Amino acid sequence: MEFSIKSGIPEKQRGATVVVGIFESRTLTPAAAAIDKASKNHLGKLLKSGDLDGKAGSTLLLHGVPGVLAERVLLVGLGKEKEFGDKEFRNAISKTIATLNEIGGSDATILLTELAVGTRDAAWRAQQAVITAGDALYRFDRLKSKKDDKRNALKKLGFSFAAKDAAAAEVALAQGEAIAAGQQLMKDLANLPGNHCTPSYLADQARALAREHKLGIEVLERAQMKKLGMNTLLAVAQGSAEPPRFIVLKYHGGARNEKPIVLVGKGITFDSGGISLKPGPEMDEMKYDMSGAASVLGTLKAVARMKLPLNVIGVIPSTENMPGGRAIKPGDIVTSMSGQTIEILNTDAEGRLILCDALTYVERFDPECVVDIATLTGACVIALGSIASGLMSNNDALALELLASGQESGDRAWQLPLWEDYQEQLKSNFADMANIGGRMAGTITAACFLARYTKKYQWAHLDIAGTAWRSGEKKGSTGRPLPLLTQFLINRASKAKGAARKKKA
Repeated sequence: MEFSIKSGIPEKQRGATVVVGIFESRTLTPAAAAIDKASKNHLGKLLKSGDLDGKAGSTLLLHGVPGVLAERVLLVGLGKEKEFGDKEFRNAISKTIATLNEIGGSDATILLTELAVGTRDAAWRAQQAVITAGDALYRFDRLKSKKDDKRNALKKLGFSFAAKDAAAAEVALAQGEAIAAGQQLMKDLANLPGNHCTPSYLADQARALAREHKLGIEVLERAQMKKLGMNTLLAVAQGSAEPPRFIVLKYHGGARNEKPIVLVGKGITFDSGGISLKPGPEMDEMKYDMSGAASVLGTLKAVARMKLPLNVIGVIPSTENMPGGRAIKPGDIVTSMSGQTIEILNTDAEGRLILCDALTYVERFDPECVVDIATLTGACVIALGSIASGLMSNNDALALELLASGQESGDRAWQLPLWEDYQEQLKSNFADMANIGGRMAGTITAACFLARYTKKYQWAHLDIAGTAWRSGEKKGSTGRPLPLLTQFLINRASKAKGAARKKKA
């Protein structure tokens, strides 16, 4: 898809389709009003006859509107004008893309991006329009014998902005394209079944990404992990015939001596639960248990395309969790890379076991901060549903940054406490800790477990068990929390640039 920024008079826009909006009570947006004037009240007459009332999600396609150079005009209902905010803007763009795909045509100019959206500026509208369009256009049919005939119909999308906003919109459009590309990679990896997306396949994809964007890469195999003492990761891996991989990707966009931001992604490419076997219904969705890993790869792709002036390291511990004859058993005790011992009471709490060794490993980078991303607990789905990711952190300033990035990107998170009181639930009679803390506060005690391995740096944990994929008829990866992560890094890069300018002054 080719995206572009356009400026100009609505009725003078050429091409297959021009898109304008109508609010409830048949109120025309400025662009729609301009077209109505040029067409000598053609739109007004149609609206009076009741062809469109402006309710959110409604559409009306018009052919050969007099005074308009575009072949067609698509009217999109926007709902109540006073309630038109972030969500309504994204919904309107998404509905527009879906409709354009249905009606055909190789190009379109969308004038909805000229609309005021609360206090959001033109850059935000441009970035969000591209990301939303990318999401609406996404299809995963690579494993089908027959492809979607409509997936390649739309070739060019123009987003209209006032001339004074065009430069800022161009920069934001490039950011949006990078984020959309990162989301596509994340979704493609997450949607692949476990027989295709294995730990070795993830490592191969990381190598391909490194070649494409000139990233540093290291992939550790079982023997190297054993030498490092990654016994908890290897304990999870020992029940599977698939060999584990430990992937390290390095993006150098900042100064050589600048501390890196480290992203750690859980890479369980299929989670059967191990000996503590999961129920059969919906177990197929456990291919999504590597969504944290996929988000790290997608984020690094976006960061590299944006050329952000930061140093970012992605770390991915990857394995399957299977109930083989050599699999770990409830009651087994293992010694983590940190030297702390863990009594495994439930083999289905395996994500924290592979992450704890990764969180110890990243100490060597002397990180500015560390964010881990994991489909970690079903308890988070119960607590927050599919709306917000769970966020816990040992640093309130870092947590606030991530929360703000979630609000800005529309990929929201909600902070839960990480109080020392919850550590009591992880006590073990036989080891330094148990790997589960019981039914109560399961999301928090999982984070408390990880917190024991993050005392040497600022750290935040994102539990994406409820937000990483959809179930049901529209089953598939959502691409979250990649927008949150990329916005966090964009904001960090902006701060770094501002600090550098002040230093020069």
